[in-house]
Amino acid sequence: MKQTVKDLTDLKGTTVFVRVDYNVPIEKGAITDETRIRASLPTLAHLFKAGARVVLASHLGRPKKGPAPEFSLKPVAARLSEMTGRAVAMAPDCVGPEVKTMAAAVREGGALMLENVRFHPEEEKNDPSFAARLIADTGATVFVNDAFGSAHRAHASTEGVSHHVKVSVAGLLMERELKYLGMALEAPARPYVAILGGAKVSDKIQVIDNLLTRVDSLLIGGGMAYTFFRAKGLATAKSLVEQDKVDLARGLLDKGKGKIHLPVDHVVASEMAEGAQRQSLPVEQIPDGWMGLDIGPITAGVFGQAIRKAALAVWNGPMGVFEVKPFAEGTLAVARAMADSKGTTIVGGGDSVAAVTQMGLADRISHVSTGGGASLEFLSGEPLPGVACLKDAPG
Repeated sequence: MKQTVKDLTDLKGTTVFVRVDYNVPIEKGAITDETRIRASLPTLAHLFKAGARVVLASHLGRPKKGPAPEFSLKPVAARLSEMTGRAVAMAPDCVGPEVKTMAAAVREGGALMLENVRFHPEEEKNDPSFAARLIADTGATVFVNDAFGSAHRAHASTEGVSHHVKVSVAGLLMERELKYLGMALEAPARPYVAILGGAKVSDKIQVIDNLLTRVDSLLIGGGMAYTFFRAKGLATAKSLVEQDKVDLARGLLDKGKGKIHLPVDHVVASEMAEGAQRQSLPVEQIPDGWMGLDIGPITAGVFGQAIRKAALAVWNGPMGVFEVKPFAEGTLAVARAMADSKGTTIVGGGDSVAAVTQMGLADRISHVSTGGGASLEFLSGEPLPGVACLKDAPG
């Protein structure tokens, strides 16, 4: 475990550099999903109450050619001011003389939002001199990383800055993420069921390999199931198959005998479109030229039963082409089962989170992770640079 903001004392008047994950969708200047902003509020409230002078840093999108208005964090600063009831000043950049002046003017219990750190290419390169400037220009002496969604990236604002402050600790959101995802790796409750979906086996190889030594059952759906079907010698027609991963899938099936459970039926269609011809068939059957686009109703029932009986259930990845309505039912069925479970439930990954959120089930999930790629890397057993740089808790 890592030390957190709750372990810090005497923060009154201290400038704290807080890396948050405000990579939120913005359309025509309006934020369309505030989940990540709301997730940061407990950490900010703690720092404000302690009298800290808060400097907030985040990226937004993938600007390729320096500053661009559509990637500005100005709308986030404005919304954060409304949410916290405090005026959050907006800097014109994340380094430079104006940042120095504005950071020095932040009052105790006040906040300054730095402009998008990715407006500087040095951010993603984890350039040491840029990391040093982020700290020197803001005058921060403490680093708080509360951006779990970016913790798998060794960037200047997620890892580099830790080398230029007195102490680096986790925020309260980071603490919650590590607590729940840690349950999936360390002494998990039994029975322990993991549900993995998504398009490609290659995206989840390490996760599957790591979880096979820990779970009681591993339920696999989504497009990645078809590479496993091919490994078993089944016809897959036009379904998505990673031909270069078939041997690997065969090896995972051998390693996971008795643990890996594939769909027994699937929804197949003539094309990936709402109006396409479709039918539910056993996985051994698929018409030539058709493609598998969702788990079938029998599989949804079997998977759901396993999830509801689990003491711990971890889900990452959709069961079908979730964004096309006729092929979303398998994913929605898993979301309902997760919400019905009396055990600890953890959901990560964009479409999985979208499913529980759209159905209004998020508050019935023990933990909805804010980090897609980060949660996958954590579950694969990989160290996260943005976590490894934080101070360990005693013992």
